[in-house]
Amino acid sequence: MNAKGSESILIDATGLDYRQLNKKVRGAVKDGKRNILISNVLGQRFIGDGIDKNVEIKITGTAGGDLGAFMDGPVIFLNGNADHAVGNTMSDGMIVIHGDAGDCLGHSMRGGKIFVRGSVGYRVGIHMKQFEEDYPTIVIGGSAQSFLGEYMAGGVILVLGIGRDEPVGSYIGTGIHGGVIYVAGEVDDSDLGVAAKADDVDEEDMKVINDLVDDYNLYFNRKVDTKGMRFTKIVPTSSRPFSNLYTNE
Repeated sequence: MNAKGSESILIDATGLDYRQLNKKVRGAVKDGKRNILISNVLGQRFIGDGIDKNVEIKITGTAGGDLGAFMDGPVIFLNGNADHAVGNTMSDGMIVIHGDAGDCLGHSMRGGKIFVRGSVGYRVGIHMKQFEEDYPTIVIGGSAQSFLGEYMAGGVILVLGIGRDEPVGSYIGTGIHGGVIYVAGEVDDSDLGVAAKADDVDEEDMKVINDLVDDYNLYFNRKVDTKGMRFTKIVPTSSRPFSNLYTNE
């Protein structure tokens, strides 16, 4: 039971479908709650979607699809795994996942940050975009499957590959025309998608990487040290990779 006027609330998701749960979450935000704890989540989707208030949501369990989609400001901590499309089209805020996540994480992200302690699925970072100094960031502690950063138009993706022999799959950066992907270790040219190329990492790149690793270590209480680690930088070959496919008459 919450004291009257408290800024915190505990919501037990046991037996609730996603509509019931999200109605409770939106109601808590409307009532001025700033710390929302949700326990016993078991696949309910759309948690935190579209919220634009300065709130912190802590979730225990397994989150369904579209966690934090379209959100603009909240911070979500998930103690568990997440399904597909985490942070879909989010504009600002942060999502920290103490587990693994599924496909299409960060789909069309416009801003904010997503940290995943473990690994992620396919097409992560697809259609990420950037406007001036506002850009999205994804940090993955484990591995990412194929089509990482597909059609990426801006932002930063970092894959640390902790405990993984193959940090990334194939077709990395297919159609990329903005932003940058950093991958721990060597990346074979045959694994790069159309419009992507591997480049050397410089001091400025390492500052970006080290700052993100510091955050990763903080959120997950880990001690990843980049000293002695080699990173591959993946960037676009062109800002208009498919322009030659179109003609003017």
